[in-house]
Amino acid sequence: MAGIFGTDGVRARINTGPMRAEAVVRLALAAGRWFIQNQPPRSSGRPLVVIGKDTRLSGYMLEAALVSGFTSIGMDCRMTGPVPTAAIAHLTHSLRAELGVMISASHNPHYDNGIKLFGPDGLKLPDHIEEEISQLAEGSISLAAAEALGRARRMTNAVDRYVETAKATFPRGLQLDGMKIVVDCAHGAAYRTAPECLHELGAEVIALNNAPDGLNINAGCGATEPEMMAAAVRENGADIGIALDGDADRLILADESGTVRDGDYVLAALALDWAASGQLTGPVVGTLMTNLGLEKKLAAAGIDFRRAAVGDRYIHEMMTQTGGNLGGEQSGHILMPEVIRSGDGLVAALQILGLMARRNVPASRLLACFDKVPQKMVNLSGVERARLEDPAVSKLKDSLEADFAGEGRIVLRASGTEPLVRVMVEAADETRLDAAMEQLCSALQAG
Repeated sequence: MAGIFGTDGVRARINTGPMRAEAVVRLALAAGRWFIQNQPPRSSGRPLVVIGKDTRLSGYMLEAALVSGFTSIGMDCRMTGPVPTAAIAHLTHSLRAELGVMISASHNPHYDNGIKLFGPDGLKLPDHIEEEISQLAEGSISLAAAEALGRARRMTNAVDRYVETAKATFPRGLQLDGMKIVVDCAHGAAYRTAPECLHELGAEVIALNNAPDGLNINAGCGATEPEMMAAAVRENGADIGIALDGDADRLILADESGTVRDGDYVLAALALDWAASGQLTGPVVGTLMTNLGLEKKLAAAGIDFRRAAVGDRYIHEMMTQTGGNLGGEQSGHILMPEVIRSGDGLVAALQILGLMARRNVPASRLLACFDKVPQKMVNLSGVERARLEDPAVSKLKDSLEADFAGEGRIVLRASGTEPLVRVMVEAADETRLDAAMEQLCSALQAG
């Protein structure tokens, strides 16, 4: 099982590789053993693990496999049922658990699933711990004695606890009264929490894709396909649209005109406001994929900006190293550790809604805060990752990027969640952008 962890936990097509039931039991045994050996014992009772999931049909199978593994190693289990990933991060810390587990493949189709692990602090595990867990899974793992087996039970109030936590992040003294909001739940983990939270804060809520059947998660909807949400904003005369993904840690917005705004716009709007109010500390942290236009806008405002590797945990690591309190990805992960422990699409949306309410401005005025440099991305399948290290490809990339003379960027990388090689090119001149993209894709596929 060595090397099973990717950019965001373990992920694969269900019933293949690490997403087979026996492999998941083995992962639970290894993770449980690592935390029992490396974390201080609880003052009372057995070690505790909190297990949540999104709405995929396969979640039931994986939940049962995890419970089997954890209880046989001597850990108690609390199962929350379908809740956002951020709820597991919060509950792991709130319940003083040794470990939190979220069963989700995020924005992927229903036939994929994954497992994300959180430590006692409610943060995703660093690479070195994941590697040690992988190594443990390769060897013999001692099980608990019969009298020391863990116990499992379901939490009946996990949704309510999370909704109250999310509501508490909305600015005191403000309400969403009079605001009409479209929210696309992607038939995922937020199908109850997002509409309930917005309604309880006073909004008129138009909920889309909030009837999961185990197979329709992310299907033609949500943060990866926000067009339905944007159309609903226009059709209903809504003030704003919110699109979440399967585990609700991504956020894509649409303003009142139905114009879609990705995570870069959310990050920019928050950064500019926080800097003006004195709330911003340290640099704003984006990724290799963050649009160059955002970087230039922040520089013009005197705001330092750094780029981390793609993946929200790498953003968090750089924020910790640099003292930053705001970071995010174009795909919609927004990190605000002083507001919420983990990336949370709903809470990020509440911060934007709070700015709209406080300033009494429409979403379009708030979000159209910088001009993007034209950027395109192509996902190549059937290309070996080794092609990224080919000297001819590297030489071509360097040559093309030099020609951009600081007005463009190229990023070549292997996806950490899918069997794809991603090619991103951005340049002020779209003709040169398209030419560079064609050359790079041809070079990568030539092997």
